[in-house]
Amino acid sequence: MAEEKKTVKLPHSVILENRKSLTATGVSNVDSFDEQVIVAYTDLGELTIKGKGLNISRLNIETGELNVTGDISSLNYAESQASGGIFSRLFR
Repeated sequence: MAEEKKTVKLPHSVILENRKSLTATGVSNVDSFDEQVIVAYTDLGELTIKGKGLNISRLNIETGELNVTGDISSLNYAESQASGGIFSRLFR
């Protein structure tokens, strides 16, 4: 028998303190990162963090915790692929 992967949805929250420290929970993966942009995946969609001097101070995929420090200028969510997206709406 093939082993089935069970995905447990983690509760998602974002705490931004003084635009210098960000704590996110419910993070399932980090796609890419550098000093200006960090792209992380959550059950609620792709989270893009932009700023200057960004540093991932802690990442634990098992617990879904992500801590980022630096000068944070924006947070942006893109629609989750699991919820469909524009192509699934076009090709119904």
